[in-house]
Amino acid sequence: TCHLLPMQFMAQGKAGGSSPPSAPPKPGSQLDSMLGSLRSGLNKLGVATVAKGVCGACKKPIAGQVVKTMGKTWHPEHFVCTHCQEEIGSRNFFERNGQPYCEKDYHNLFSPRCYYCNGPSLDKVVKALDRTWHPEHFFCAQCGAFFGPEGFHEKDGKAYCRKDYFDMFAPKCGGCARAILENYISALNTLWHPECFVCRECFTPFINGSFFEHDGQPYCEVHYHERRGSLCSGCQKPITGRCITAMAKKFHPEHFVCAFCLKQLNKGTFKEQNDKPYCQNCFLKLFC
Repeated sequence: TCHLLPMQFMAQGKAGGSSPPSAPPKPGSQLDSMLGSLRSGLNKLGVATVAKGVCGACKKPIAGQVVKTMGKTWHPEHFVCTHCQEEIGSRNFFERNGQPYCEKDYHNLFSPRCYYCNGPSLDKVVKALDRTWHPEHFFCAQCGAFFGPEGFHEKDGKAYCRKDYFDMFAPKCGGCARAILENYISALNTLWHPECFVCRECFTPFINGSFFEHDGQPYCEVHYHERRGSLCSGCQKPITGRCITAMAKKFHPEHFVCAFCLKQLNKGTFKEQNDKPYCQNCFLKLFC
């Protein structure tokens, strides 16, 4: 683009007059005068000058280089970014409401902003959680991994991968403490994987869902009574009715018998030897 150097013009008074000199012409009128003089000089030399259009910015005729775009013609130096006023030249530009913008200003002013970095989105975007993201900035809020075909899960306005979402927010099994993803059993004020709801001692599943609770944990009948100290020391079966307590143990009455003759004993009429109960007669025969 050719830039004309500013020129100084001497003020001329009217012929034969005595009025003061006129004010210097304005820059715009200087350019019009120079263009007019140029056209006049070319015409005198036999070179026809035809205006190539009217500049969309300054509304003046265009005699030299011309920019044609947006349905208008422009002087190259007048085809500038509406925001920064820099000449666009051969660079890419965007049009908005009939006005040209350089690429940088258009994106800064009008492109959607990435929620993560607040930078303008220049190409592809991800729309999720009522926000816009650069694809490389939409990842799991916990582990930073990008989302695969399974998508993402949302919690409190944040996106999580499936694993982290369930690890952090899904209910936990009362048996293994891992996340419950599908079927579950609700018992003892907590949730359980079906395969984890078993006796906490022998890990046997409960028949017909019947179980015994001790200290917040499920037990089969045998281990429930074992935990409570209510297993018969004679038959190792639960004691649900009357019992005899002797030698720091509990017995069904019919199972509290002499270790030698197997006759049923009464609590106050037995002798103890090597942690075993004996009737009076057997004790005397064996140990006296």
